[in-house]
Amino acid sequence: MRSDIDHLPQRQQDELERVKRILMDEFAVATSRATQPWKRNGKILKIILFGSYARDDWVDEPENGYQSDFDILVIVSHKELTEIADYWYVAEDKILRDPEIGRLVNIIVHTMDEVNDALARGEYFWVDVARDGIALYELPGFSLASPQPLTPADAYKLSSSYLERQLPSADEWLELAGHALSKGNAGEWPKKAAFNLHQATETLYVCFLLVWTFYSPRSHNIKFLRSFAEERDQRLIDAWPRATRVERRRFELLKRAYVDARYSDAYEISMEDLAALSQSVERLRSLVDEICQERVAELRTSAGI
Repeated sequence: MRSDIDHLPQRQQDELERVKRILMDEFAVATSRATQPWKRNGKILKIILFGSYARDDWVDEPENGYQSDFDILVIVSHKELTEIADYWYVAEDKILRDPEIGRLVNIIVHTMDEVNDALARGEYFWVDVARDGIALYELPGFSLASPQPLTPADAYKLSSSYLERQLPSADEWLELAGHALSKGNAGEWPKKAAFNLHQATETLYVCFLLVWTFYSPRSHNIKFLRSFAEERDQRLIDAWPRATRVERRRFELLKRAYVDARYSDAYEISMEDLAALSQSVERLRSLVDEICQERVAELRTSAGI
């Protein structure tokens, strides 16, 4: 695996250095007072840049509402250390608020066994990470497994099974959202509509990612999932208008709905906002269906089925 990032502008190299340092420093703090041996001796084995900044095909157009994120894989020594809330939340928050880091940073955390097992299964996402990723940090003595090819027949079977399971699930969330919307502005119905639209959005992105890559991050953050998915197929960008402040605010309202629509008395959303968001989620559903059907057809052809 390469370890140089000389293909990136100096600003982005500096940002990645800050990201790496924050991750390592905050992990050290999180494990410093541990009593359990696995936690006290916990280690970061690798920090890997993957995605568009590793492949050299990023987009940097913040004035047009689109800017590629940094995608970072952290590999740790124990399963328990992958828990975002326990070990990585503070680091994520510091990275998000750091004025010297000029783009969003998506962080996924896994163990070496998880990564190598996925490589042994030939899962496309992990094969791409192993092929294109750039090591920002590596502890000596820990290597990624050699990727094993997934047979065309197995790839088709796996991809089609994800589509058959996830798309109907998204449709159920949309049905629930439609029911809540039909109740109008009374009581808690707008909040219920927002939550169900969030769940539909999350499920649609999970559907796309599983069908195309056989992997989806363990996250309810639809902004993270949106970035993850759009980087893999930019046709998905069309679902969400984002040129104006109003459009960006609406997506943030939807992102917040997973928690705030259920638990915060301060969360408010208008019927106008809900109508616009509903239209975008329906558009996303159409795009995901089209793109995933296209992918499954390609795999079926490759498998000769």
